[in-house]
Amino acid sequence: MLPHLRAFGRSLCGNADLADDLVQETMMKAWKARASYVPGPSSMKSWAFVILRNCFLSQMRRRKFTAEYDELAAERLLVAPDDQDDSLHLADVQRALMQLPVDQREALVLIGAGQLSYEEGAAICGCAVGTMKSRVSRARTALQVILDSDDMPRRGGDALPLGDPFAAIMDNVDQLTAGRTPAE
Repeated sequence: MLPHLRAFGRSLCGNADLADDLVQETMMKAWKARASYVPGPSSMKSWAFVILRNCFLSQMRRRKFTAEYDELAAERLLVAPDDQDDSLHLADVQRALMQLPVDQREALVLIGAGQLSYEEGAAICGCAVGTMKSRVSRARTALQVILDSDDMPRRGGDALPLGDPFAAIMDNVDQLTAGRTPAE
């Protein structure tokens, strides 16, 4: 009977090890419930097959709420750099942004961080495209002056590193404004 249960378990699981575990669980349940088995219309073999199938379905229902554990994937995902300075530098940039006039801050965030085109940014702000380009240019210049000044209190140290989180925004704005002159 065990070879037949193993074959059935393998056909359900698709994995020999899981099938063997399933057969073992089936035999333990059958042994515990041996007093409830009534010989007659069904054979012991079919009774064991029903128990195996029910065990498999119960495992599948439980497995629906759990995820497979891949140790290599977990190691790659759970390892994070321990550089907390980035959040401090980002806080410095956020404080500097708050010192900009609203129209310049809005333009820089839409074009730099939001990666919108000048046309889209101008439509959102209700101004001309040239005005949007001018605001972004002035905002970049003012932001750089604020960040370079010694007047602004910093939490993350004296200077912003080149690889700070805001660099991508500034690089994007640099690329967008390269070779263009502000309209205002």
